Amino acid sequence: MIVTFVHVWVKPGMEEAFVKASTENHLNSIKEPGNLRFDILRDAGNPSKFVLYEAYESEEAAAVHKETSHYLKWRDAVADMMAQPRKGEKHEIVCPSDRKMWKR
Repeated sequence: MIVTFVHVWVKPGMEEAFVKASTENHLNSIKEPGNLRFDILRDAGNPSKFVLYEAYESEEAAAVHKETSHYLKWRDAVADMMAQPRKGEKHEIVCPSDRKMWKR
């Protein structure tokens, strides 16, 4: 199982448009086979800083996500909202180790 933290810095004034586009992506991403979680987090001290928490059963499932129409739509919609390039950091899930333990 794999988790990616995607750090996103949004241009000031673009936060709500980013949330709207990201929420649509979230709603479709959680329906994907192999998706365990897809959360959108906002930094409590910086309303222009977000983290997307993406958990998938495998690298392959995460790769398929990047080919979906909803991801491609999101990527294009938010491209001009970025204050700097987004940064993904991959992590391995240690606990819970059983998919049944994941709840949405």
